[in-house]
Amino acid sequence: MKNQIARISVLLLAGTCAVALAQTMMMPTVPAGIVAAGKKDANLNTIALPPDWANYGEIMDSFQKTYGIKLTNSSPDISSAEELQAIKSLSGQKRAPDVVDVGPAFAIQGATDKQFLAYKPSTFASVPASAKDPNGYWVGNYFGVISFGVNKNIVKNVPKTWADLMKPEYKGQVALNGNPLSAAAAFSAVWSAALANGGSLDNIQPGIEFFAKLKQMGNYIPVSATPATVQTGQTPIVADWDYLNLGYSKQFAGKVDWTVTVPTDGVYGSHYATAINATGPNQNAGRLWEEYILSDAGQMMFLKGYAHPIRFNDMVKRNVIPKAMLDALPDAAVYQNVRFATPAQLTKAKAVLAAQWAAKVGQ
Repeated sequence: MKNQIARISVLLLAGTCAVALAQTMMMPTVPAGIVAAGKKDANLNTIALPPDWANYGEIMDSFQKTYGIKLTNSSPDISSAEELQAIKSLSGQKRAPDVVDVGPAFAIQGATDKQFLAYKPSTFASVPASAKDPNGYWVGNYFGVISFGVNKNIVKNVPKTWADLMKPEYKGQVALNGNPLSAAAAFSAVWSAALANGGSLDNIQPGIEFFAKLKQMGNYIPVSATPATVQTGQTPIVADWDYLNLGYSKQFAGKVDWTVTVPTDGVYGSHYATAINATGPNQNAGRLWEEYILSDAGQMMFLKGYAHPIRFNDMVKRNVIPKAMLDALPDAAVYQNVRFATPAQLTKAKAVLAAQWAAKVGQ
């Protein structure tokens, strides 16, 4: 679930790098016709975008200032599954969401259920094939890698692998960001655990078995991690996206000794995807939103929140990203072994999880 977690949103940019970033931010390249049509709608309804998740607060503010469109962001902390339900339950209403931000499994589900409008933003070709629907029903916008956020005030030995989490010293300390059946971050953590325990992108089963064992021995606690649970010590170890766990560092400065590691035995990455509601009230504004967040300017705002923009490799190749921003990221070597699932693999894994998670793990 998208909890409101404070993210590191300010990078130390100096000299010409700061100027270059500011100029790029002010000049998103978007087709004029899309801009004009979007402005006519005058409104945009987003959903499930916590302002301090992946720098969405700045992105939403910037979008409104750039185009003079009123943005209404409802239910910022609901899950991907609940976003799709909102499209159904609010169909035909002016407050229905125009765009959604969902995990890949739910993006596929929404497209299959014909909930989305097909649209290919002008930067569509530079988005990796594995992170978009070929017909444009959804397109990835940013990605992360599963990591461990660790409260060193409580956890003296920082776990570096999923295997470490089986140690008795971590009893009652391991938590996820939501329920894997409805939250993409938690779903991906199960897959990361699967890769570390003999599974593969075609087999998430070992991840389910791992959490079943972890719960049986008392190490895994079915409590959705939030800033409050971290600060009170209820969830000392949180398996979550790297960009979210990294954000705790600033929020808890002086309160919690927080560190972040990526499990070396299960480096799994996944993206979130944006899609336009096929029955939304402001579809032209929805198209403009997709253009904006997938422009170089929008992508760099994700990067300021430590979320890797989906067009990262293309932008690096074109030397668009200021060096200061690249230098502020974690060691790039950790991402060399990252693995991403295909749509078919996601669909299969989601079905396996739905059939077994509740019975074996219970959350």
